[in-house]
Order: sequence, then C-alpha cells, then structure tokens
Amino acid sequence: MKIGFYGLGRMGGNMVARLLANSQEVVVMNRSPEPVDAAVKLGAEAAPDFKTLLTKLDPVIIWLMLPSEIIEAKFNELLPFLPPGAILIDGGNSDYRHSRQRAEVAQARGVDFIDVGTSGGILGREAGYCMMVGGDKAAVAVIKPILDALAAPYGWRQFGKPGSGHYVKMVHNAIEYGIMESYAEGYRMLKDGPYKDIDLAAAAEVWQHGSIIESKLNELTVQVLRENPLMEGIDGVVAESGETRWTLETAKDLKIPLPAIEAAFDVRLKSQTGQVNYATKLLALMRAKFGGHAVNPKD
Repeated sequence: MKIGFYGLGRMGGNMVARLLANSQEVVVMNRSPEPVDAAVKLGAEAAPDFKTLLTKLDPVIIWLMLPSEIIEAKFNELLPFLPPGAILIDGGNSDYRHSRQRAEVAQARGVDFIDVGTSGGILGREAGYCMMVGGDKAAVAVIKPILDALAAPYGWRQFGKPGSGHYVKMVHNAIEYGIMESYAEGYRMLKDGPYKDIDLAAAAEVWQHGSIIESKLNELTVQVLRENPLMEGIDGVVAESGETRWTLETAKDLKIPLPAIEAAFDVRLKSQTGQVNYATKLLALMRAKFGGHAVNPKD
C-alpha cells in the first residue's frame, strides 16, 4: 500500500523506516529537508508540498505525525486539498476532544479522519508500535496493511468512533506517568535508605526476572542505572507533554478521582520550578531512553 507521511521527527522518521522495511510505499514531507533525505535513502519518495503529494497517491491516504500544538494548523492547511473519499490519519498525541471535532469537519467534506494513538517511542522501529485506533470501521479496514506493518504482534486495535484512539492513548500516558514516578521514588528510597552499598542497577535487574513489577520501563531503567547511577550532569527537570493534563481535566469533568496520576503530574510541574532530586533526574533519563526526549530541556 502507498501512503503519504508528513512529519519525520523522532517517531515519524522511525515509523517511515519501519513501513519501508515492511514493503509499504511511502511518500514523505517534512518542514526540514534532512529527515526527508534520510527517508529517501531508505526507499521513500519525496514531495515538496501537499499539492504534489496528492498527485502521487491513489487512493489518497495521508498520515500526520506532528506535535499537538501544530496539528490544528496543518489539518486546516491540508483539508481543502483532499478529495472526497480521502483518508487523513493523525498519529500524534492529540487531545481526543479536538480529534472528535476534526473528524466532524473532515466528514462534512467527505473525508475520513482516523486518530491513532501511537506508543513505542524510538524503540518501535525495531520492536513495532502499540497503536490505539479510532474512526470509521470501513476506513480503518482500508489502512489495515499500514497498521499491520507498523504494529508489534497483536499491537493495534480499533476502540470505537473518532477520538477513541486518542482517548485510550491519553489514559495510557497518564498511567505511564504514575508508573514512572513509582519507579523513580522507589530507586530513590534504595539510594538514600539505610543501606548505602546497594547496587541500584542490580536491584533493577533482578526485578526483571520473575518479579511482579517487571516491565519494559524497568528494563530501560536497568540501562539508565548502569550508565549513570549518580545521575551526573542531569538537572532533573521533567517535561509534561499534554496527555496527562488532558486526562486530569477529563477526570474532573467525570468526577473520577485520580490521586496517584495527579501526584505524578504535580511532581513534573514542581520540577520545572526547581524542585528536583534523584527521582526527577531518573525520570528525565527514563524519558530519554524510550522517547529520545531531551534530558536537560534548557540546554
């Protein structure tokens, strides 16, 4: 299957590489040229603008992999070019409420809008991605070869109407915040507790063998603790990318208390005001391991 792909950042560039490695045809666009050149070397075709992109696609299927703060502008820029029957996919971390609205706007023009919450970070290129899909069933069926090529085994599922994919991904990320915070606080307890000679990486590694708290996140934490056990050169400021904020807003509307997730979110906010410690430094390094995020955002 042939697909247009706009947005070749940390996630997008790796997703295109995985599509090409799995025998899919991809036409790429990006604001900066270097990621386009890299994709072309792997076998992608380049398009300089949306108008040219559309001439290379039949049927018209375009995947947007963009930050939430610019997706609205690009959606509005692209939509007028799309013919009836086109499929537009938002694979980024967008607010599910906005995705529902975009689906309605697209439907009025005869365009199918599919939201795909995508998890897997920079590891997904090799391991495959976890994808949470929302949209019309018939349109999702059309892009099944793309989803199959990108996903880890059993790694994608449609959850309902437009917005549902981003809703499930939003909650996924909120859970992720809570889990990461628990790990970070626990390793801080080991470091600053009464036994000063505990090898944190050894504890993390042994927990990866038969323990109930074994996980992919903890596997990455083993690597972090082996590489930088004292968190040297890490300022401990931890960014928040929106999804947990939206989860807490929705939970408030639904009157559902989320005390653990809210506490984890607050730690990140406080780190941005200078309240940092070993745990927040470990959080920053965890984020870098799975997502390629900047460790010291101010640098």
